[in-house]
Amino acid sequence: MANTKQAAKRAKKSIKQRSANVSLRTHLRSAIKKVQKAITAGDHAAAQAVLKTEQSTIDAIADKRIIHKNKAARHKSRLAAQIKALGTRT
Repeated sequence: MANTKQAAKRAKKSIKQRSANVSLRTHLRSAIKKVQKAITAGDHAAAQAVLKTEQSTIDAIADKRIIHKNKAARHKSRLAAQIKALGTRT
């Protein structure tokens, strides 16, 4: 239990902010899964198009510091490498 008004307000605000962060993190994971699903389907052009649209989502979430910028870069790099490998197979 909070001892001061300020502590009580911060506790309420932190619950609300955590909810927003959880939502954004879920959005990030969904974006990554969309690209992975396109890669699994095997269509190089479609996978590339999905990655192009989802890169901005990944970057926006990194800008809000939900994830670290290096983690965002790592995700984008690995997805791009998988798409590149998909293009060489066909």
